[in-house]
Amino acid sequence: MRSSRRSRPSTGWAIATATDETLPREPSPQSDSQPGSTITADPINRPQRSSRALHHRISPLTRRILAVNVLALGLLGLGFLYLGQYRTSLIDTELDSLKTQGEISAAALSEGAVYQSPGAAEYLIPDLARQMVRRLVEPARTRARLFDANGTLIADSRWVEGSDERVQIEALPPVEQENALDHLWDTIVARIRAMLPRAADYPPELEYVMPTSQDFPEVEAALRGETGHAIRRDRETGDLVLSVAVPVQHYREVLGAIVVTTTNRRVEQEVRAVRVEVLKLFLAVLAVTVLLSIYLAGAIARPIRRLALAAERVRHGRGRQVPIPDLTQRRDEIGELSGALREMTEALWRRMDAIEHFAADVAHEIKNPLTSLKSAVETAARVDDPEKQRRLLAVVVEDVARLDRLITDISDASRLDAEMSRIELEPVPIADMLEALAELHDAVRKEGEPTLVLSLPTGAARNLLTVPGVESRLGQVFRNLIANAISFSPPGGVIRVAAQRVDRVVAVTIEDNGPGIPEGKLEAIFDRFYSERPAGEKFGTHSGLGLSISKQIVEAHRGTIRAENRRDADGNVIGARLIVRLPAA
Repeated sequence: MRSSRRSRPSTGWAIATATDETLPREPSPQSDSQPGSTITADPINRPQRSSRALHHRISPLTRRILAVNVLALGLLGLGFLYLGQYRTSLIDTELDSLKTQGEISAAALSEGAVYQSPGAAEYLIPDLARQMVRRLVEPARTRARLFDANGTLIADSRWVEGSDERVQIEALPPVEQENALDHLWDTIVARIRAMLPRAADYPPELEYVMPTSQDFPEVEAALRGETGHAIRRDRETGDLVLSVAVPVQHYREVLGAIVVTTTNRRVEQEVRAVRVEVLKLFLAVLAVTVLLSIYLAGAIARPIRRLALAAERVRHGRGRQVPIPDLTQRRDEIGELSGALREMTEALWRRMDAIEHFAADVAHEIKNPLTSLKSAVETAARVDDPEKQRRLLAVVVEDVARLDRLITDISDASRLDAEMSRIELEPVPIADMLEALAELHDAVRKEGEPTLVLSLPTGAARNLLTVPGVESRLGQVFRNLIANAISFSPPGGVIRVAAQRVDRVVAVTIEDNGPGIPEGKLEAIFDRFYSERPAGEKFGTHSGLGLSISKQIVEAHRGTIRAENRRDADGNVIGARLIVRLPAA
């Protein structure tokens, strides 16, 4: 069934006629805009609700990229702004500084404000101790209180002793000139600080009219000869009050205790300065991150949106002039997506063209036997001669058989693509398949028909003739090719079938010694319904789809099939050769 060597007369006219009669015409763009024309709603071309998302000003992908980057940076920035460990280290440093200052003051008091007399107990001189306490803490701007050995307060750097009364001095914070930017930073830092975990709760700082050592645990520790410290919170300002008590000793005898006190304002100023710097750096990095995120989102979202809009235009468009953006120069996943969409669109258009041509060819091929059948039936109805009626009925039977063959082959060709896309490939031994076909040919061969000569490698080379595929479909290919060679071979001719492994390809050749293939038709013989039959063969015996289906099956197996003429030494055609190349397993 070399369904390929018959010139198809008036093919272009037949295709055009079948297309005009079988395919619906689309309205031209000019007809839609004519005055008075009625445009009806097209449910197929109406944009769906899902496509409205393509027109958002800010794409969801951009928002997600911004959210992820800003959230990660925000968490990192809040972690830096917490600075809890940094504040603790500063408080420890401040306590160490107060301890050093207290030790210096205690040493000075033990040398200059102690009453010493032979045989009498030593004690602190209150008047002298008050003056020394004020002088010692004045440069450091801290508060110092001195308790004697009995726990009685005898000096306070905030008290000024007068003739009739005692006046307490309260140090005021320095007047700071704060501009609008500093106020803004303070406001931002205060709000962020309000969201951060608070420091531990400390006991309140209480002011007693006549305090004693029992009111201060750190003083009690100092009177025992130890260094004590305490942290309290000012009830009015909320600042922390840091206190360190150091014993005043003279020759290891504890004569009293000095308490040096300060607030954590310097600590908070340091922390605030660090927070402001961190916040400035955070905002700068945040701005850069947002800009880079917008750029990244644009580099991803914008081309994807362009591709999506182009896909929408392809889906709703009426013509082919809908280009898919070519982004393959990007050399990334979006470029690969662009190339894949372009190739997919082209493949779809090719498939639609193939469907249109196939439908036109089917209409043309079916119309011929239908016309003959109609003419025979109409004539039989008007003829009274039984012999003529019998011949007309024979024509009807032949046309019906021809229609049956056409419909069977058309059905096989139309479902072949879908079937091949679903079936899983398995190893197929080509040598065994060709031997089975040769044995079948020998079993049914009639006298005078051509003989089939099979040439296959032996030993280990035979096992290399294995390809991944569908055995039934590959068997169909070789049956078609052998049957095609038989139909063109002269009586008593020879058909040679050979197979060999060449690199990673299994090549199968089928040769006959028939009239060969007409010049210029080596590619056309694989077209649908193109059939050139040997002289004397009954018309309509073959549908013209054999080689077309064979080529379709071979290409589905990622192989190739081609035809050529065999020639002798003088260049004369002595037969045809069909070569099938399949990737080896």
